[in-house]
Amino acid sequence: MGNLANVLIFTDMDGTLLDHHDYSFAPAIQTLEKLKNLHIPVIPNTSKTRAELMQLREALKLDGAFIVENGAAAYLPIDSLPKQPEDTELYGEFWCKAFSPPRTRWLKLLKAAETKFSGQFRYFATMTIEELMQSTGLNAESAKLAAQREFGEPIEWLGTSQQKHEFIEYLMGQGANPVEGGRYIHLVGECNKGAAMKWLKNQYHQQCPERTWQTIALGDGKNDIAMLEAADVAIRILSPTNSLPVIHHSEHLITSSLYGPSGWAECLERLLFNA
Repeated sequence: MGNLANVLIFTDMDGTLLDHHDYSFAPAIQTLEKLKNLHIPVIPNTSKTRAELMQLREALKLDGAFIVENGAAAYLPIDSLPKQPEDTELYGEFWCKAFSPPRTRWLKLLKAAETKFSGQFRYFATMTIEELMQSTGLNAESAKLAAQREFGEPIEWLGTSQQKHEFIEYLMGQGANPVEGGRYIHLVGECNKGAAMKWLKNQYHQQCPERTWQTIALGDGKNDIAMLEAADVAIRILSPTNSLPVIHHSEHLITSSLYGPSGWAECLERLLFNA
């Protein structure tokens, strides 16, 4: 893998670093500690919200950059790079780069779609905290954080596969970019995890040009494909519920033999530490 000091690790969360069923990351703790000791950034690149990531970063002991809502925005701690990246805004302790219009645009579109696809879907803005808990498997506090979306909107599909295809075609015809994740259809703008990852890598390259940065990406769902295909090393994590994402462009592709965080640790240990 070359010089580990030049490695950037971009990781999906649900079903990848977090267990699909109980959201545990316990099997990955030892590997996370090794990476932290070597100052190798682990950058969440997730469908989760900024509010969720602020809590998760503390639990995972991560203090670097992160990407939220399927590539809708990237957040960099203001002390993580020598200067403010272009086209970013100061957001608390972070530089924020937005790649998507605000959530309100998609809520209007979904409201209009309710007549045509009545009873076939529901979305976070229409769900109570209890319904969100049932749908996501999260506890009440975590479900409230998941509801605090700023750029996109997760949709739970209730209809048939054929109806879902028609629904996605309809949304695309309205200028939306629906992306299927492990649990939901995510409605966002013309953005994805891969484009956000490329932008963030470019910031490191521009501000630290003396280093040759290499990217490792880990994911388990269709919404991870753009990120996996854009990485120097793509790691597909085995899922108990979804088929492996199909990768068409990758110089170096690895597939785990274990699920979720166990597979996450398995592949990084083998790749970086020859374990």
